[in-house]
Amino acid sequence: MYHGIINIDKEKGYTSHDVVARLRGILKQKKIGHTGTLDPDATGVLPVCLGVGTKLCDMLTDRRKQYRAVLLLGVATDTEDISGAVLSEREVAVTEEQVRRTVLSFVGEYEQIPPMYSAIKVDGKKLYELARAGKTIERKPRHVEISEIVVEQISLPRVEMTISCSKGTYIRSLCRDIGDALGCGGCMESLVRTQVGSFLLQDAVKLDTVEELVREGKIADYVMPVEHTFLEYPAVKVQADWEKPLKNGNPIHASGFVGWNPQAKQEQSWARMEDVPVRVYDREGQFTGVYEFRKEKGLYFPQKMFLL
Repeated sequence: MYHGIINIDKEKGYTSHDVVARLRGILKQKKIGHTGTLDPDATGVLPVCLGVGTKLCDMLTDRRKQYRAVLLLGVATDTEDISGAVLSEREVAVTEEQVRRTVLSFVGEYEQIPPMYSAIKVDGKKLYELARAGKTIERKPRHVEISEIVVEQISLPRVEMTISCSKGTYIRSLCRDIGDALGCGGCMESLVRTQVGSFLLQDAVKLDTVEELVREGKIADYVMPVEHTFLEYPAVKVQADWEKPLKNGNPIHASGFVGWNPQAKQEQSWARMEDVPVRVYDREGQFTGVYEFRKEKGLYFPQKMFLL
């Protein structure tokens, strides 16, 4: 069984669940999970967790994301992208400067109303199920943050943008909101996810490539170890007396750790860092989990364990 994360370049026409289903067949293992949905018409980065790495799914969903999108002005659809039924078509009587200024006005925090065609649940029902049944309900705005928008090209009625944003942001809805702010409406024409946390599009592999790598016996080179997700955290190794509590997922006193360099396989001096989690290795140098310090207890507690 494979354990870790594989960076998939999702192709158009696949749902995130389709990707997982095909990978289960290719890798011959059931324990696989994706890190957040990507629309069937969208392409790009979809980190997929394998084996014990599935414990990372909720953590990777929270990572910041980057997209390359094309906004088509003058057309509004029910799905807020080009695949939907057209609701209105209007003249695009705006200048490039107006477009640029309006697009950049969305940088920062704002309350975004999610699309009806989304997987958000309301009273146990997914919104897209209600939408397909011809129902439209009021959706509560969601707090999102757009950290950066770079306007790459304007060729009206199209605007190409690179967007960096928080989790839960719908780029379709951002396109809708920009179009509404310009008074002509708009929808998303295309979308490529270029980054999720440290996972980049240039490092991603397509499903056909995964299949080929498995045949060649090279797929392990493309499975990122779980610990690589936490490289920004200092590494510590457990002292011999605390090995059993670690394996049982129990709290550990700071004196139970020593600094550790996994690359050099070398112990080193370590000063307690109370404000950041630590990635913990056992006496054999195997990564076991992430611990965080709780001042009120004076101990390190497990945040997430990854024992095989």
